[in-house]
Amino acid sequence: MGSYITFPELLILIPLLGGILSFSFKNDGLAKTSALVFSLAVLTVSVATLFFTDDSKYLLYNNVNYLWLKYLGANYYIGLDGTGRLLTLLTAIGFPLIFISSWKSEIKNLPAFLGLMLLSQAGLMGVFCAYDALTFYFFWELALIPVYFLCSKWGSERRIQATFKFFVYTFIGSLLMLIGIIYLYLHTDARTFEDGTVAAHSFSLSSFLNASISPTEQYTLFILFFLAFAIKMPIFPFHTWQPEAYDQSPTPVTMVLSGIMVKMGLFGVIRWLIPVFPAATLQFKNIIIILSIIGIVYASCLAIVQDNVKRLVAYSSIAHIGLMCAALFAVNQTSVQGVMLQMFNHGINIIGMWVVVDLIERKTGVKKISELGGIAQQAPALTILLVIIALANIALPLTNAFAGEFLMFSGLYNYNPWYALAAGLGIILSAVYTLNMIQKIFYGNTNSVTGLLKDISLNEKIALALIVGIIFVFGVYPQPLIDLTKEAAGSLLVRLR
Repeated sequence: MGSYITFPELLILIPLLGGILSFSFKNDGLAKTSALVFSLAVLTVSVATLFFTDDSKYLLYNNVNYLWLKYLGANYYIGLDGTGRLLTLLTAIGFPLIFISSWKSEIKNLPAFLGLMLLSQAGLMGVFCAYDALTFYFFWELALIPVYFLCSKWGSERRIQATFKFFVYTFIGSLLMLIGIIYLYLHTDARTFEDGTVAAHSFSLSSFLNASISPTEQYTLFILFFLAFAIKMPIFPFHTWQPEAYDQSPTPVTMVLSGIMVKMGLFGVIRWLIPVFPAATLQFKNIIIILSIIGIVYASCLAIVQDNVKRLVAYSSIAHIGLMCAALFAVNQTSVQGVMLQMFNHGINIIGMWVVVDLIERKTGVKKISELGGIAQQAPALTILLVIIALANIALPLTNAFAGEFLMFSGLYNYNPWYALAAGLGIILSAVYTLNMIQKIFYGNTNSVTGLLKDISLNEKIALALIVGIIFVFGVYPQPLIDLTKEAAGSLLVRLR
């Protein structure tokens, strides 16, 4: 390792410093400008990493490995592979979009709000870069803790109950994972450091891959880790915290939860669960696929009957994540690549959906679909942009989600045609609730709520236009993202052979 700072360090340190600095501001305008500047700096670094993907030349730019807790065998080991690079890019794109779209939102104690948002971004970057289990767990909690405060202090009227449920679910999941990490750690080999110090065990991913555990132990540990990741995604039946949390959280926080933070669970499966527990993955994969498909149909049906637009989008997110989880456990090259691709595209699209939901709520003061209507007459720009994002959300061809969804269904069909057929119901149902939402909210006659609505402002148009641009660019030409996931998917599947 050289003396220069690496890409993973910058991705974590920039939002961390920006978040700490934000707490010192007294002026809201200065806090907003600072948060946007720091988030754009993160985006610049993330885009730069895409030009240094060849580890044979640039390994020292993409990895850093410091001694941390030497006598425990824990290193501060972070790096970028294909999946990590894709998700750090999603995180880097997501936060500036959120800050731009909510520029005119009236948020009390804005510097503290933005500071916690940036600290959450630092935690997310750490999760997607970690190669040491203790480092991974540290950032897993660092990403979640600011969100607890954001939800409980800035949420809606039932925020305390929603945050408490969110906290209980995620705390139990984190605790189960910590138990699994410690148990695995105690079954790793001794490690000798360069200075001759010997640690009895190690937290490194490579040590976990070679841990001495029996098949029965592997099954038990698989369940401990999977429960933590399943709650975070979430998939059926671990999803009940999600709709309430999304509904009661401030919409910028909901964008982080829905667009980026749920990917922590899928990423955990890819980075830790499948590689470390290959035999248990093969043992339990059918059960998990069935649960995921139940979640797709169940959440889609609930979305159809929702009158609360935030809950509708929340349930649609559960259905999309369920498809990704099902395809991931089909464990073939096509399905895994599709999941990796779709994690990025779903994040962009669902943030776009939440931006529109936030705009409607701020401009009208209501969330009920039955109280809206005719918005297209008052806000044509918002309507056009929303329709494009909504069609991308149901994976219309030439939109970014089409390639990933096609790969996921192809891989799922190759694994089991009946699973693909059952999961395919989600496509039909998603079209039903999405088109129904568009028709009821944006078309028809205006009413007392929507009659005086004004079209979106410049900053809001910029945020939505950027999202639409990404949708079309990767819808027409998804190959760069597919290339980025190819090697990562292949290396994951090697563990199952």
